[in-house]
Amino acid sequence: MRIIFGIGNPGSKYNNTRHNIGFLILDRLANKLDIEFQPSKYDYYFAGSSSSASPFFLVKPTTYVNLSGNAAVDIINNYDVDPKDFLVVTDDLNLKQGKIRIRQAGGDGGHNGISSIIYNLGDDNFPRLRFGIGRKFNQGEMKNFVLSKFTKEELESLEPNLNFAENLITEFIKDGFQAMLDYNSKHANSLNNSNNSEVK
Repeated sequence: MRIIFGIGNPGSKYNNTRHNIGFLILDRLANKLDIEFQPSKYDYYFAGSSSSASPFFLVKPTTYVNLSGNAAVDIINNYDVDPKDFLVVTDDLNLKQGKIRIRQAGGDGGHNGISSIIYNLGDDNFPRLRFGIGRKFNQGEMKNFVLSKFTKEELESLEPNLNFAENLITEFIKDGFQAMLDYNSKHANSLNNSNNSEVK
């Protein structure tokens, strides 16, 4: 069983906001896979199957970003998932908009959602896919920036990067983190050079 856990805030008013890039990517992937999110009795929505050759669930917590760890613990415990099979998809202010970074483990990078997951799991040894949203804001305006919506033009320009993120996740579903690394090594140059994905 593999879990792909998107970080974001629930509710339509947060659709297409920068902080919700994890939800946006999972929604796009669910549409591509022709699966639908459904509520659980816990603090998350999920889509996928536990009965296929490569069982997986896409998960969107309903806890809001800062309490993401509550939902993470529930889904991991419910399906007895090894942390190495728990991929977190999140936004990253420290990466240029559209740039992708995949990591096998590490700290929270200043992200409250990742921090909550690490705190609740008591472990930072889980993979994550960070999608850059840039830092185009003045001092004191970070909250407004991350909760602002992508423009139509921005989403159009990010289409190749969003597709690349979906492909990385698909490889993770099939064969785990190493498959993501292999796909990245073969195809990262297909993105604009300034937006290459990278691994750390």
